[in-house]
Amino acid sequence: MRDGWLKSLDAERPVLIAGPTASGKSALALEVVSRQGGVVVNADALQVFENWRILTARPGRDEESVAPHLLYGHIAGDAEYSVGHWLRELQAILQGEARPVIVGGTGLYFTALTSGLALIPPTPPDIRARATAIVQQDGAKALLADLDAASAQRIDTRNPMRVQRAWEVLQTTGRGIAAWHDDTPPPLLPIEKAQPVLLDADRDWLGDRIDRRFDAMMADGALDEAQRNLDSGFDSSWPSAKAIGAPELIGYLKGDRCLKAAVADGKIATRQFAKRQRTWFRSKMTQWTTVVLP
Repeated sequence: MRDGWLKSLDAERPVLIAGPTASGKSALALEVVSRQGGVVVNADALQVFENWRILTARPGRDEESVAPHLLYGHIAGDAEYSVGHWLRELQAILQGEARPVIVGGTGLYFTALTSGLALIPPTPPDIRARATAIVQQDGAKALLADLDAASAQRIDTRNPMRVQRAWEVLQTTGRGIAAWHDDTPPPLLPIEKAQPVLLDADRDWLGDRIDRRFDAMMADGALDEAQRNLDSGFDSSWPSAKAIGAPELIGYLKGDRCLKAAVADGKIATRQFAKRQRTWFRSKMTQWTTVVLP
């Protein structure tokens, strides 16, 4: 089915490739561009940060030499970067001459691209700091109690990031995030104008790939990368600190756990992340062509 999808592609229309971590999205995007031309464009919220190349499985320099890769590793690790930032950068790419092949595992990016994004004002630093302090002391549940009913019903209340975001929006604007979403403008790229494919896989097959890739990242220098982050003043509040495996490797370097436990915990965290991704994709991407791997 994968080869059939590749052969069916229109060389003019943008391509969207989504899927869970370690499913082979980047390799597929590079194959599309190698066959038909265009540019590979990142749609992964963690691969935008410059301080984690190995641990976020960003395309390497060999891949970058084969085809242009955009929106990878261009943001400082301590800088804020949101789906709104991504859409603004992507708009210029969509207006360019090269056909974009947009690939990544951040479902929210694709949903915002094809369904539209509410124009919510940015959160002031003091409100962000207050929210972070509450979460660190009492957990996200302390923020959940303050949300309006409509927002609390719509967001994923098990995801602390989503809860904090909704709380910040309410505190900043006086309106719930659900109300903002109801006023969403037209999408930048309607789904019918793109060629979307969703990679899916058997859980055990994907889990084995996750474990082998984590081992490969360790062999490629992920621990040295973590040490460089630590030496550069790494802080767990940085947006880039959410890189899967970062807390575990940083924890080892700080003496909180042994290396074997750090690697095992990193693999578990990656599997849990893949599960959350698959849940999002299956609920939000029903219009996408699904290719089951292997």
